[in-house]
Amino acid sequence: MKNKLAEHGLFIAKKGILVQVVTALVITLLAGIIAGQHSAISAAAGAVISILPTAIFSGFAFKYAGASKNELVAQSFSQGSKLKLALTIILFVVTFAGLNASPLEVFVAYVVTTASHTLAMFRYGTK
Repeated sequence: MKNKLAEHGLFIAKKGILVQVVTALVITLLAGIIAGQHSAISAAAGAVISILPTAIFSGFAFKYAGASKNELVAQSFSQGSKLKLALTIILFVVTFAGLNASPLEVFVAYVVTTASHTLAMFRYGTK
């Protein structure tokens, strides 16, 4: 039997990630048009650094739900947040060391994409 609480939370998280993906595409296109290919790649990397860990955390966060599984919920959230933090750090290191990305574009794309997810949660999480 599927847990409806977990399904609803995962559905909202998917909407938030979709908003992040659309935001990432817009930022990447704008960076490419305004400043060229290297800026577009840097912006795309910043957006991926935001999207990928969020998607993985969402999978962990909504694996379990309900009062009877509160210990599993807490453990899953803890594992998800640790993995999200570690993956974010690794992706930043790979972006700057491997791609030689421009810091401004990476951080702007990261912040805007992360903010879009947060704003989407306010929008979709209240219904």
